[in-house]
Amino acid sequence: MRRKIFDVHMHFPRNWEDPNADPRPMVERLAETAARVGIEKACMLTGGRFGPSYEQGIEILREYGDLFIPVAVIDPEDVEADAVRWLYDLGYRGLKLIGVARPYDEPDYLPTYAAAEELGMPILFHLGVIGGPVDYSITHPRRDAAAAQAYQRMLALQDRFPRRDVSAVRMSPLHLDTLANRFPRLKIIGAHLGNQGNYQYVASVARWRHNVWFDMSGGTTIERHAMEWGLIGREIGIEKLVWGSDCAVDAIEAHIERFEAMFDQLELDEDARERLWWRNAAEIYGLEQPTWAQE
Repeated sequence: MRRKIFDVHMHFPRNWEDPNADPRPMVERLAETAARVGIEKACMLTGGRFGPSYEQGIEILREYGDLFIPVAVIDPEDVEADAVRWLYDLGYRGLKLIGVARPYDEPDYLPTYAAAEELGMPILFHLGVIGGPVDYSITHPRRDAAAAQAYQRMLALQDRFPRRDVSAVRMSPLHLDTLANRFPRLKIIGAHLGNQGNYQYVASVARWRHNVWFDMSGGTTIERHAMEWGLIGREIGIEKLVWGSDCAVDAIEAHIERFEAMFDQLELDEDARERLWWRNAAEIYGLEQPTWAQE
C-alpha cells in the first residue's frame, strides 16, 4: 500500500565541497525522489548559516509549491519579530532553530516566538547533541574506509567555517516546556525524539503540553531506542509524533521502509499509521482540520 507521507524535516540540499554550485539540480532530484516514495508534502529547511539566502531559496522552492513548504532556518540572535514577519511575507511558513548561542527559552528570544505564534508559523527545534560525519557508536575511521573518508573530508572543510559555538544543554526538550506554557498557540516540534539522553524529558513534555510534537528522525540508533524504550504509542502518544527524513536523498526510501517495518512490529492499525505518516503533521501546518472525540 502506497503511503501518503508528510516529511517535517528535509534540509535544502547543499554541495559542501562546492558551496557556490547551483542547487537546482539537487532540489530537482529531491523532488523526484519524494514523488517516487510517496512524500506529498515536505518542510524544506532553508537559509540560515548555510545554504542559499532566504531570497534565493524561496525563489527556487516556488517552482515546487505543491510539494515543498518553505521553512526558514534562523538564528534568534539576529532574527527578531520584524524579521519573522519579513520571512512570512517572503513565503516562509515555518521556522527551524539549531545551534543557538543561548538556551531556547532565553527571554530575549521570546519576541521571535511571539511573532511566529501570531503568524501561525510552526517552529522545529533541534534537540540534543548535533551529529557529525562519523557515528563512533557503530564505526571508526581505523576500521572503516567510508568513515575514514568522511573524517578526512571533515578535516578538509574545518578551516572553511568558524569554530562552532554549540551546546546540547541549550537545546534541551525541557526548554520546549517553557515555551509551550508561554505560547500556548505556538505549534512546537522537537526533533529526533529529543535525542539520546533526553527521551524521558520528551515523554514528559509530550504528556502534558498540547501544542508540542516530536519528530522521529535521527537515524537507526534513535529508531532502535524508539523500539527499546517503547516511545511510539506507549511513552509518547501516537498523536504527538510526526515523521521526518533528515537524511541524504539516497537514504530516504530505506528510511521509510524501516519505519514501515517498525510499525508492523508494533502492530499499529491504519488510523495510527496514517497519523504518523501524514495527518499529525498536516494538522500542524493547517492542511487537515483536527478532529475531536464526541460523546
